[in-house]
This record gives sequence, C-alpha cells and structure tokens, in this order.
Amino acid sequence: MPMPYYVSPEQMMQDKAEYARKGIAKGKSLVALEYADGIILAAENPSSSLSKISEIYDCLSFAGVGKYSEFENLRKSGIRYADIKGYTYSRADVTGKSLANAYSQVIGNIFTKEIKPLEVEILVVEVGVTSDKNSMYHILFDGSISDYHNYAVIGGHADIVNGFLRESYQENLALNQALALCRKALEKTTENKTIREEHLEVAILDRNLDGRKFRRIFCPEIKDRLIEVASLL
Repeated sequence: MPMPYYVSPEQMMQDKAEYARKGIAKGKSLVALEYADGIILAAENPSSSLSKISEIYDCLSFAGVGKYSEFENLRKSGIRYADIKGYTYSRADVTGKSLANAYSQVIGNIFTKEIKPLEVEILVVEVGVTSDKNSMYHILFDGSISDYHNYAVIGGHADIVNGFLRESYQENLALNQALALCRKALEKTTENKTIREEHLEVAILDRNLDGRKFRRIFCPEIKDRLIEVASLL
C-alpha cells in the first residue's frame, strides 16, 4: 500500500509564496507618488490596450502588477464592490481602507485555500480633500496589507525604486516634477535606459477636479510636461 503524500502547512505556504514572488518579479515596477494637488501613478507599459492603472470610484484608483488576467479580475470585482456599497449606503462610505480590506480578504482566502496563489500585487490609492487625508494601501499575494505615505512601489525591482525615491522624493512637488521623478525612478530598473513616453502609462487623482478625481495623462501631454521640466533645469 503506497504511503500518503504529505506536505507540512509551513512548507506549503513557503512554496506558494515563492511561486507568487517569481511570477510578480517578472513584471515591471509601478509607482504611486503624492504631489501638491493629489497622487500620480506611473508604470512602464508598452501595451496601449492593457492597463495596469484604472479608476475604481470617485476618489479611488487601482493599480496592479503581475499576471494581467488575475489583477484585471480583481479590478472588476473592486468596481462592483464600490458600486454596490455606494448605492446601498452612501458614496462617502466607499473608502480606500474599506476596499483594501475587502481585497485583502479575497486574496488571503485564495492564498490559504487554493492550490495556486494569485501572482499579483495591487495598490489601492485614495486622494483626500487635503494631502494629509491621502492614503495608499499595498496588498500582497498572500493578502497582507500595508499603508504608505508620500510614495509606494510595487512589482519587480521595487527595492531599487524605493531606494531611489527615499533619497529623491520631496513633498509638494508640482505635477510636472512628480512625473519626471516617476520616470527617473522607473528607469533605475532598466539600467538607466530612458523609458520612451509612449511606453509610460500615467494617471492622476487630482483633488481639484470636480466630481471624479481620476484622469489619464496620454503620450502627447506626457511629452509636453517632461519637456517643460527639462527646460527649467
């Protein structure tokens, strides 16, 4: 009679975590950074149709790295969660903290109960009426959640980008300066090769916008803003 195959819970969790980390490490980094009027999100993304950064609700944005199909499903479920909660209760009840906690529970349950974990890291970003009300929540593949201020980085080589921003970030940057800093930070993962503007995916949450605060910045505007920053140096 063959012996039953047994793997200890500790070993199983370690194997799942290692599997997820390897999948996420293949992806490119993504940066969320506070500036004077809100929060900017930027990622190197050569695809013009597959977005890593998306709007979730009035003041909320979602960003993901890793396996696209998996974080795209999470994005859709987040939109449904926000719409239902806002309709059932109040739009003010849809907060970054509540959405991040919901994501944490879903991702954590999959990591614990399913054989294959999600190969994703996500950010839930909320712009406040003042800068001290901004929030950024980082949810890992195992459901663990952390909150950040000033900036947050996810994806492959996040430690390199974090190290650069730790030395270079300043509070109350203008949008153009924040955009230039994001590109420089992301270029640290490409051996300082310049990332072309058309390969940058950029969006902002601007507290000064009426109604919905999310706005994408497309290639022509990215080029203009970076040229303006370069002209001032």
